[in-house]
Amino acid sequence: MSKTYRILLAKTGLDGHWRGVAVVSGALRDAGFEVIMMGMSTVDEIVQAAVDEDVDLIGLSIGGHVEIAERAIKALKEEGVDKPIFAGGVVPPWAKRRLEALGVDVHPPGSQLPDIVAAAERLTGRVAAGADA
Repeated sequence: MSKTYRILLAKTGLDGHWRGVAVVSGALRDAGFEVIMMGMSTVDEIVQAAVDEDVDLIGLSIGGHVEIAERAIKALKEEGVDKPIFAGGVVPPWAKRRLEALGVDVHPPGSQLPDIVAAAERLTGRVAAGADA
């Protein structure tokens, strides 16, 4: 029996834009991932959910709120959550550079769903593990 890889998706800002994260969530589910969709979340809620749900990957929809995403990344590390993180949403070039410097895999607007799914497979190790898509 192959492992089910779990991805936590959370919005870090109250921008009200749901389409992108909803579409990504659907693509990840269609690819065989279990997706825990949090919606708009505080830093503490993201950290607690990552611990409680024992996820393999954390996805942040940052909606231009890079500072909140940075606080979430820092809090995850402080809590000992050593899981890969990917981010999407409105990500200006300067924010993309800052997040990538923190080890975050960034997918700004215009990113293709197959590329996002491939990133999730790579980041979770699902491809290396040979799990079925």
